[in-house]
Amino acid sequence: MVQRLNVEFEAEGGIRLRAWLFMPERHGGLLPAISMAHGYAGTREHGIARFAHAFAEAGFIVLLHDHRGFGVSEGEPRHDIDPWRQIADWRRALSFLESYEGVDPTRIGLWGTSYAGGHAIVLGATDRRLRCVVAQVPTISGYEQGLRRIPPESTRSIEEAFTNDERGQARGEPPLRQAIVSVDPDVPASYRTKDAMDFYLQPISQGIWENTVTLRSTRAARMYEPGTWISRISPTPLLMVVASYDTITATDLALAAYEKALQPKRLVMFPGGHFDGYVKYFRESSSAAVDWFREHLS
Repeated sequence: MVQRLNVEFEAEGGIRLRAWLFMPERHGGLLPAISMAHGYAGTREHGIARFAHAFAEAGFIVLLHDHRGFGVSEGEPRHDIDPWRQIADWRRALSFLESYEGVDPTRIGLWGTSYAGGHAIVLGATDRRLRCVVAQVPTISGYEQGLRRIPPESTRSIEEAFTNDERGQARGEPPLRQAIVSVDPDVPASYRTKDAMDFYLQPISQGIWENTVTLRSTRAARMYEPGTWISRISPTPLLMVVASYDTITATDLALAAYEKALQPKRLVMFPGGHFDGYVKYFRESSSAAVDWFREHLS
C-alpha cells in the first residue's frame, strides 16, 4: 500500500511550495527517496503522479512538488517560468526530503521530464547529494529547439514581442501573456500539436491550472542550455529516456547530448513522440527508471 501525504516547504523569498509525498510500506529502517517535478507549464497532476506511485510501489519515498507559481504552490506572477529559479527551488525540495523522517539522506535520486528533464541534468551536475539522476525526454538546448519549432519568418515578430514585453515591464506593466496550447494560428501559443493539446488539456482538479504563461517564459526557455552541463554529471549515474520521434525536445539533440555524457550512464528509447512516455509507453519509461533507482539507491 502507498500512502499519499500533502506536505509543504519554504523556498527563497518565503514562498511555500506544496507537494505530494508518496510513502511506501515501511518495516523499520531508513528508505531511499526520489525527488520529482513537472515540466514546462505543467502541474503535479499532469500525468506524472503515475510515475511517483510506481516508484513508491517499488519501495522509494517520493516527493513530487509543484513549481512556484503553478498548481497549489505559492508564487506570483502565476504561470511564470524562470528555469534557474525552479532549479534553486528544487534544491530546497532536496533539503526538505533529506531531512524528512524515514528518508536515508545518503540515498536520494532525482527524476525530471521535458523542461524538468533539463533541470535534472543541471542538478545532476551541480548537486552531489544526488546518488543518481533520470532525465526523461529532456530539454537540451532552448536555442536549437527554437530553431526547429519556430519558422524563420516568425523570428522577427517574436523578438519584437520580447522587446515590447521588456519595455512594458520597465514602465511597471504586468508581463505579457500567451496561451500554452492553441490550434488557432492567430493566438500566440507555446505548443500547437495535437499531442500537446491532449497532454495539457487533460482533466485535472478545477482551479489548479490555466492555459496561459508569461511571454518572458518563452524568452527564458530560448536562452536555457542545460545540455552544456551533461558532461559534468559524472560520476553521478545518469539515465536518459528518449522518445524516437520527439519534435518537442528533439530526439537528435538528446542523442547527441547523451554521447557527451560520461560514464556511468544508460540510454533507453521508446518508439513514440514526446508525450507518449506518460501513457502509451508508460510501462517502458517507468520500469526503466525503477530499475535505475534500484541499481543505484538500494
